[in-house]
Amino acid sequence: MPLSARMSKGKLPLMDLEQGINLTSFTDNEPAELIVDRAMEYETGSGSVARWREGVHVPSDPNHGTAQKAKVWSTTKPGSFSESAIPGLWPSSFSKEYCCIYRVPNRLRRVNPEAYTPQMLLIGPLQHSKKADALELSKTDSRYLDYMNMERHKKKYLNGIANIFGTQTIEEFKGIIKRDEKFIRESYSESTDWIKSQDFVEMILHDSVFILGFFIQIGTQKFNRKEDILFEEPCLITTIFEDLILLENQLPYALLEELFQPFLFSLKTEETFRDLTLRVFGFENKIERDVKFRHFTDLYRRVRVATLGLTEEQASNAKSEPPKSIKSLHNADKLDSAGVDFENVDIENEFSLVIDFKDGVLKMPCFTAEDNTERVMRNLMALEQCHYPLSAYVCNYIAFLDFLIDTEQDVNLLFKKGVVKNWLGHQGSVAEMVNKLCLGLVDFGSHYHSIAETLNNHYESRLNRSVATLRRVYFKDLWTATATVAAVVLLVLTLIQTVASVLQVTQNNDKSSPPPAPGRGP
Repeated sequence: MPLSARMSKGKLPLMDLEQGINLTSFTDNEPAELIVDRAMEYETGSGSVARWREGVHVPSDPNHGTAQKAKVWSTTKPGSFSESAIPGLWPSSFSKEYCCIYRVPNRLRRVNPEAYTPQMLLIGPLQHSKKADALELSKTDSRYLDYMNMERHKKKYLNGIANIFGTQTIEEFKGIIKRDEKFIRESYSESTDWIKSQDFVEMILHDSVFILGFFIQIGTQKFNRKEDILFEEPCLITTIFEDLILLENQLPYALLEELFQPFLFSLKTEETFRDLTLRVFGFENKIERDVKFRHFTDLYRRVRVATLGLTEEQASNAKSEPPKSIKSLHNADKLDSAGVDFENVDIENEFSLVIDFKDGVLKMPCFTAEDNTERVMRNLMALEQCHYPLSAYVCNYIAFLDFLIDTEQDVNLLFKKGVVKNWLGHQGSVAEMVNKLCLGLVDFGSHYHSIAETLNNHYESRLNRSVATLRRVYFKDLWTATATVAAVVLLVLTLIQTVASVLQVTQNNDKSSPPPAPGRGP
């Protein structure tokens, strides 16, 4: 039964994605193979297509339906090969307007490769080459076995949606992907010419339908989670969320919004995919409705940058001139010795990037060090290095924190002030992690340059250091302060007593002195 007929009768059952049937078993007048062929012939140029620049829709390009033809380097010499057969090559033409998903630069990856590598979920063409060797590599690396399991699970999600909504929905999905194939390919910084058009559409279909189905089950109560192993083992859900924020593991958000439209009628809700996404990630009320993002990694960055209260131009990459770089900044312990106090600027917002220094108090957001912190920060910083080099606010914040934290003693100080939360155990682990986060970064200037200059000037003041030493040595706690005050009082009293004694002795001497002898007469 067509999707429209199902919707009109209002007889859509609960979605059980584990109970989906194979596409070849459908009886809606034609087998799945013909559905695929018909999807490939989807009419282009009708309506509008998603433009992968901030989710804006523009008229479609009727000539973009197929991938570019591969260029052959050599066909006559022995050992010749086609350019299209090599994953990882740069595209022949690069569109900054659409490109937003990047391969992490090696200068960053080599510091911690695991931070950019999916644990079990492979999404998009940058990860597609891993699937070819998964069977062989799974014998020595269990992670590849998880990759295989998730690929099978994606098929179950696809079959489940087809079983509930009908084959027409799958055909519509494929038509949308095929129609917008050129723009999807241009969203990636690497050439995807090595993936044939049919394989590319199937890959994007499976990946996007899994994300949609997963989000619907997480964010609503309208679908049945029965017998879905992901929800029987909560640790798998956590792992999937961790994989969904990796820079190389992304799909264009505009595509997911486009594919979500067929679900709106069946869900009987006015909620958009944006609303669902923000709720699933726990970002409700964290960004304004007019703030756009290109994918999930960009969403994580936008939530943090939104705390700075910047304009869209400032938050993006449109500065007229680069900010100044921080050449030096004393660590937290030295600043403390100069009288700088540290304070958590926003206890309720853990995503804040606001840093302010006024009246000797450095207000900063709380940095929470936990198992997934390094993974999240590294991918946000990699995105900024590639896409927002002049507006790298997350990189600026981590670099500023790196200046403050040199040793375990610095972490202890910031921990006591509520500026650092440590879930890693040993304080030295936090110092080591922060010190490594900035390795490989290219410095394009810092949003916090003026604050660093003010802190350095404060430290150079001898008066500030003297007052701070007095406070730290003689008034560091109640008992020390009480003893100091008592000692000062005793010293003053002793001084008074001494002066009184001296005055008394002087007066006594004046009284006991004999009068002068009378002079002789003439």
